[in-house]
Amino acid sequence: MKNLSGFANRFYCDAVVTRVLIAEDNELHAEVLRRYLEQDGHSTTIVRDGQAAIDEVRRNRPDLVVLDVMMPGTDGLEVCRVLRRESDVLVLMLTARSTEDDLLLGLELGADDYLTKPYSPRELVARIRTLLRRVGRPPVADDGVFRVGELTVDPARREVRAGGRLVECTPGEFEMLAAMAAHPGRVFTRQQLLERAGNVDRHSTERTVDVHIRNLRKKIEPDPGRPARLLTVFGVGYKISGARIGRVHGA
Repeated sequence: MKNLSGFANRFYCDAVVTRVLIAEDNELHAEVLRRYLEQDGHSTTIVRDGQAAIDEVRRNRPDLVVLDVMMPGTDGLEVCRVLRRESDVLVLMLTARSTEDDLLLGLELGADDYLTKPYSPRELVARIRTLLRRVGRPPVADDGVFRVGELTVDPARREVRAGGRLVECTPGEFEMLAAMAAHPGRVFTRQQLLERAGNVDRHSTERTVDVHIRNLRKKIEPDPGRPARLLTVFGVGYKISGARIGRVHGA
């Protein structure tokens, strides 16, 4: 721990102060995370089990939850399921389960990102900073709204509308959709979309993209089973379909 302060000062001196809930039953791991996060300028709360995590989110509405999957009582997957029904809080999952299906299940339940154990606390802090930047970035000058048919993507406000209806997207889903909406008709490979979503680590695979696409279709397609907006290009990847109506500045 002797280099912790120097690390934080060199790399994270401009961090935004946020409230982070650490849901981790391992006391040592939780304390390490607390020290790194507080050195980075965040305030932290630690809980030891899943039900306590749910109660804390309901009570104090943190900005982000670091959620261990393997906890006593209500596990992290069930916690994520409950949180997604009730809240749009950012969720970064920690899991010792290294199989692809376990990792993808967390994304299907609505986790915004994940790390597998053992992990570097420095990488975790960097991931948190990336997530917070995506949802909190200020509007960019001359950054307009993309319209593709009845689909609207507003990068400045980070809003998506399908047929005039506001659609809630996770940060990863939004980044993928924004990339495709900016270039209607262009085919993006799964690797390109994976990189755009920011979920690249040693355990990420291109199937991660398929999970995000499936979730997006549920949100933006009139009939997710017969997608008309977000199309598969077999053997290549995905694209947004539809004539580009325009890019409306200042919307």
